[in-house]
Amino acid sequence: MPTAISPSPAWTEAFGERLGRAAFPGAVLALVGDLGVGKTLLTRGVGRGLGVPGAPTSPTFVLMMWHDGGRLPLVHADLYRLADLEEAELVGLPEALGGEGLAVVEWADRLPGLLPADHLRVELRWIPGRPRRRALAVEATGPRHRPLEALLHAPV
Repeated sequence: MPTAISPSPAWTEAFGERLGRAAFPGAVLALVGDLGVGKTLLTRGVGRGLGVPGAPTSPTFVLMMWHDGGRLPLVHADLYRLADLEEAELVGLPEALGGEGLAVVEWADRLPGLLPADHLRVELRWIPGRPRRRALAVEATGPRHRPLEALLHAPV
């Protein structure tokens, strides 16, 4: 699984922007990591890369937000407060994944059965003793997302 060290929040957001510029209809980014590690920061970069007006914010309390006006629609979901797949179905998450836009799912590890088989998993972890630095591990789980995986080490 390709990994990189993010030296700053700006680097994390710029990586998200590269993902947004390269995203294709039906792409799914599954974000995993502790509270405050940068999942929403990365999503903000994705939105900028798509050309979505405004900065996406955390959908923790609304569960899912739609952002139109960019090259592709951005669906931003947060699974932190969902207990099971049945709750996800009630808010329409399965239909939102793999549609015409790009779906970014925070806390994706909470409901792995919700994700399509082919997606991009992005795990963010704090580096102990290194304030503001994160380790990012990226894994394409299928062929459609492999070009996005390669962006982790692409020149800026």
